[in-house]
Amino acid sequence: MTRPTRSAVSLAALALFLSGCATTDTAAPASAEVAAPAPAAPQGPALWKVADADTTIYLFGTVHALPDGAEWYRGALADALASADVLVTEVEAGKLLEPAAQQAFIAKAALPAGQTLRAMLDADQRAVLEAALTRLDMPVSALDQVEPWFAAMTLAAIPLIKAGYKMDQGVEMAIEGKLPRTTPREALETVDGQLTLFDTMPVPMQIAYLMSVARQMDQVAAGMNGMVDAWKRGDADKLAELMNAEIDDPALAERLLYSRNREWAKWVEARLAKPGTVFVAVGAGHLAGQNSVQDYLAKDGVTVSRAQ
Repeated sequence: MTRPTRSAVSLAALALFLSGCATTDTAAPASAEVAAPAPAAPQGPALWKVADADTTIYLFGTVHALPDGAEWYRGALADALASADVLVTEVEAGKLLEPAAQQAFIAKAALPAGQTLRAMLDADQRAVLEAALTRLDMPVSALDQVEPWFAAMTLAAIPLIKAGYKMDQGVEMAIEGKLPRTTPREALETVDGQLTLFDTMPVPMQIAYLMSVARQMDQVAAGMNGMVDAWKRGDADKLAELMNAEIDDPALAERLLYSRNREWAKWVEARLAKPGTVFVAVGAGHLAGQNSVQDYLAKDGVTVSRAQ
């Protein structure tokens, strides 16, 4: 059986990191009030703060891949990072690109012998997928041996790679380089846990995800450019608006974003019991719009203020 190549795995790793950069255009519950309005003229990407008498937790929304030359490290962000006693990210830095993670991708992504992706699709769905692959100058059989979620990730990542987006230019990698090695690192999740979110999706949800990506593939790079521009300006409202146009499946948004946001909000609340300064860097999609981490904190009575 043909297995996913390591280059395809690297592409999908990029898309997995970018999964926090899109939400759903659906009717969500009214957003809870978040304290302290944003500054009139943001000086860089949005930074949020939760604090009590002896603990400060900064919440910073990242972009996991950026083109060369993107400037964003300025303003209060630099001071907040320098003050951190511990850095917390979604997964440990660099883990997605390690051989063990690539092997995990391969193991979870491959279809059983005798099955093919296109055989899982109806005629209209096959036509959508084949058209997308053709536009990428790929054989229509290129993704036949992988599950729909992996195919969706690959289709999402290729246009960004072609547009110059690189994981080694991403915000997490830059933040890692700006902190001493002696600063402790923690992670909210594991690579295996993130992969499992996709691998255990019901097949109809996986296929819907694949179709959504395939149909929007020509707009991926332009959409990402707009989101990165809003992110760099610290325009959280515009960022949320642009993200809300990306995925039209409420169940997928619940699985990939909202449920995790609730868990991370609980983590922040629990972490307030321990003194110190914590810098939390997660995908910007988790900190923008309705049902964000800040929303769930506010609903639990925790004050969240805009620090930049």
